[in-house]
Amino acid sequence: MEVLVTGATGFVGRAVVRQLHQSGHTVRALVRNPASPTARDLAHSGGVRLYPGDVLDPGSLSSAAAGADAVVHLVGIISECGRQTFEAMHTQATRNMVEAARAGGAGRFVHISALGTRPHAVSRYHRTKWEAEEHVRASGLIWTILRPSLIYGPGDQFVNRFLRMARFSPVLPLIGRRDAKFQPVPVEIVARCVQVALTDPRAAHQVLDVCGPDQLTLAEILQILLETTGRRRWLCPVPTPLATVLATMLEKIFPALLRRPPPLNRDQILMLQEDNVGNPEPITQLIGIAPPPFREGLKAWLGT
Repeated sequence: MEVLVTGATGFVGRAVVRQLHQSGHTVRALVRNPASPTARDLAHSGGVRLYPGDVLDPGSLSSAAAGADAVVHLVGIISECGRQTFEAMHTQATRNMVEAARAGGAGRFVHISALGTRPHAVSRYHRTKWEAEEHVRASGLIWTILRPSLIYGPGDQFVNRFLRMARFSPVLPLIGRRDAKFQPVPVEIVARCVQVALTDPRAAHQVLDVCGPDQLTLAEILQILLETTGRRRWLCPVPTPLATVLATMLEKIFPALLRRPPPLNRDQILMLQEDNVGNPEPITQLIGIAPPPFREGLKAWLGT
């Protein structure tokens, strides 16, 4: 199968490309800058064909999508910066890719969404993810929507951030509702779900939770992380009003001065007030592999 992947240079994208390549698929990658080191590495080590394009520019997508058997749409953001807003990068980008997939003759569309996505969510992140899902469901294609919980592995933006903090800081912050639960899942499981969803008829027109078996609070996640790496740190709760003030400042400073998305934003704080849990049984049956408990998956990744 010839598969076009968007977001192929990202954390999840690289794992998906590896999985598809190992499964014998021919992979195309839509990239904004084919000359970037990450894009060149995909082309050289993964045998990926690069197609220049921008998910926000519909005219740039036609050559990449033409003749592809399937599209895997991974593009998404966790923080906004400049024109890369939630509305643009989730809703509009997905609409553009659905139209490009239809015009190019693709028969299958796999879309990465997020647990917690719903029409009246408190966060714009989840609301725009829902709007994106609606475009996929109305596409007329054979689609599968995957909703991961926290994804961890080499290059993730969550566990790696706390790993870096734990090297130098005696304190790790706890933001959000103290009893909010999450179900961390390894990136390899997400990639395996994408690969199977492309060909397995059981995945057609399904919305599937992609999550691990453990329901853990943020404090429990960080405690496992510290125990696995042999460190002891103080877990310090941060009051939500204080975290919101800090996030508001970062949202202004980082895009304006550093041209980068902030490491913390108000939408993330809203999402940390909610449970982020699902049912892993359907994907376990689909891919034939049970996602590992967080402690085991973390040890396998870190080699401890």
